[in-house]
Amino acid sequence: MELSIVMPCLNEAETVATCVGKARAFLERHGIAGEVLVADNGSTDGSQALAERAGARVVPVTEKGYGAALMGGIGAARGRFVAMGDADDSYDFLGLLPFVERLRAGDDLVMGNRFAGGIAQGAMPPLHRYLGNPVLTAIGRLFFRAPVRDFHCGLRAFRRDAILALDLRTTGMEFASEMVVRSVLAGLRVSEVPTTLRPDGRSRAPHLRSWRDGWRHLRFLLLYSPRYLFLLPGTVLAVAGLAVIAWLLPGPRVVAGVGFDVHTMLFAAAAVLLGAQSLFFAVFTKTFASESGLVPRDARVDRLYRYVSLETGLVVSGVVLLAGLALAVASVTSWARTGYGAMDVGRTMRLVIPAMLLMVLGAQGMLASFFLSVLGLRRR
Repeated sequence: MELSIVMPCLNEAETVATCVGKARAFLERHGIAGEVLVADNGSTDGSQALAERAGARVVPVTEKGYGAALMGGIGAARGRFVAMGDADDSYDFLGLLPFVERLRAGDDLVMGNRFAGGIAQGAMPPLHRYLGNPVLTAIGRLFFRAPVRDFHCGLRAFRRDAILALDLRTTGMEFASEMVVRSVLAGLRVSEVPTTLRPDGRSRAPHLRSWRDGWRHLRFLLLYSPRYLFLLPGTVLAVAGLAVIAWLLPGPRVVAGVGFDVHTMLFAAAAVLLGAQSLFFAVFTKTFASESGLVPRDARVDRLYRYVSLETGLVVSGVVLLAGLALAVASVTSWARTGYGAMDVGRTMRLVIPAMLLMVLGAQGMLASFFLSVLGLRRR
C-alpha cells in the first residue's frame, strides 16, 4: 500500500463523509493503492458510522487532543506514505497529487502552503491570517531555519517511517509545529507545495482556540530553542551588567546631567546574576533535550562534557567564590579600621557589590556543575 490518507475526527458528522468520499475518489482517479483512515477522538455525533459507510477505516483514539488523534492514526496506517488533513472539508483531498509526487521524488515531509495556493474569503479568520500564522511561521523560520512558509497548514504528507522515528510527543494543536521542527532538526528533506483553503462545512464553532492554541505553539517553539529563550537574553544581560559595573568601579559617573553611582551598580549586579542563571538554563535545557532524545545529539554538547567535567566546574567556580570572599574580607577589614562605625557608602559598596556578585556566581557555578553532571550521565 502506497498511501494512507489520515483524518483526525471529533464530532464531524456534517463533513466527514464528504471528506472520505473525496479522498477515495482521489485514490481511484490516480490509480494509487491506498486507504482512507479516520482517527476518531471520541465523537458522540455518529461520525464513526458515517465515515465507515463512506468507505473509511475508523481507528478509535482514546487519548484526547489533535496531536494524539493524528499519532494514533499514523501509527495504525498501512501506507508507506501518509497524507493528513482535517475532516471539516476545508482542504481539497482531490488535490493531493503534488504531495505524492514530492514524496516519490525523495522528500520526507511535504507541507501545504495556503498563502501560496489561495485562501478563500472567510476560510481563515483575519487574526490567524495576518497575525498568528505569519508571526509564528516567522519565529519558526528564524529559530530553526525551516524552509516552510506556512507552519500550521493542516494538509501535509510524509514518509510514515520517517515521522514515526521522530517519536513526536505533543498531543495538542502544537503537534503541527513539532512535526516541522523535529523534521528539520533531524535533517529530513522538507518541501512545500501550494494548496487551497476554503471555509469549512461545519455549522458549529471550530475546536481551535486562537489565543490558547497560539500560545501553545509559541511556547513549544521557545522551549525547543534554548538559544533564543535562554542563551541570547542571558548573554546580553550578563555582558551589559558587567560593562556597567566596570564603568562605575572607579567612581560615580554623570551622563547628560544624570548621575550614576552604586545604586546603578547594584542593579547591574542583579542583571549579571539573572544573565548567568539564564546561561546555566541554556546549557541545562540543551543537555536534557539531547540526552532524552527530544533533539538530535549536538557535537557541541558532547565536546562540553569531554573537556568540562564536574571537577573542572567546581575548581573554576571555587576560584570565583574565593575571589568574592577575598573582597568581602577586604571590605570588613576596611570597616574595622573605622572602629566598626559609619562608613562612606559610595566607597564601601564598590567592594561589597562585586564581593556579593562573585560569591553568588561561584556558588551558582558549583551547583550548576553538579546538576550538569547528573544531566550528562549517559543512559545505557
